[in-house]
Amino acid sequence: MADPNKEDELAGTEQPFVAHLVELRDRLIKALLAVGVVAGGLALWPGPAALYDILAAPLTATLPAGATLIATSVISPFIVPLKILLMTAFMIALPVVLYQVWAFVAPGLYSHEKKLVMPLVISSTLLFFIGVAFCYFFVFGQVFTFIQSFAPKSITAAPDIEAYLSFVLTMFLAFGLAFEVPIVVVVLARMGVVSVEKLRAFRSYFIVLAFIIAAIVTPPDVVSQLALAIPMILLYEVGIWAAQLFIKHTKAPDEEGATEAGS
Repeated sequence: MADPNKEDELAGTEQPFVAHLVELRDRLIKALLAVGVVAGGLALWPGPAALYDILAAPLTATLPAGATLIATSVISPFIVPLKILLMTAFMIALPVVLYQVWAFVAPGLYSHEKKLVMPLVISSTLLFFIGVAFCYFFVFGQVFTFIQSFAPKSITAAPDIEAYLSFVLTMFLAFGLAFEVPIVVVVLARMGVVSVEKLRAFRSYFIVLAFIIAAIVTPPDVVSQLALAIPMILLYEVGIWAAQLFIKHTKAPDEEGATEAGS
């Protein structure tokens, strides 16, 4: 004979779990719908081909007169613009996607944790977009001009569209993540992994580290390496400054009480 108390326990624990799964499913559906709606709009205007032309503009502006990108695969002219369409749709819909993640997680957080998480989500998203925009509007033009200046006259530049997409995504990811340096600094300081004083002491080592990272993830040219390393160094300083303010304004109630008691 089954124990009714045990059944009640199982019923009490199973229902919230199932409810969380249902909510998670609903949030995922809403996020996917947001991406799908944006993708549908972009497919109508300006269209996948026009999106690729926009993405390729920094490179085509530096190619010799009459030179264009080429497709070495039969399906590349269809697949590559489609990938760019989906990537653009996801980035445009990212605020909605992040809001769904936040709405799912927020009810389980304390008030001081909400003060910690929400600013980090918003600022990290903005910094990533700024890094991508900096790469597209400034770095690409400088890098492609520098590379083309070394091309021999006997060579006609005709980059493959898939190779170009791979290069662009790698650079976008590198600069987007590099611009997250302040977030990493703030999180490390707020979690107590490292103090602000140690972050200041690590400054000279970080300068060397920034140039090493730039040399690894960017093309072997001085322009792109400097364009990545210098913002990382400046953003590290911003992170140290932001960490002090963030720690002050996101303390838990027990931490504030301990600080007051200590003083």
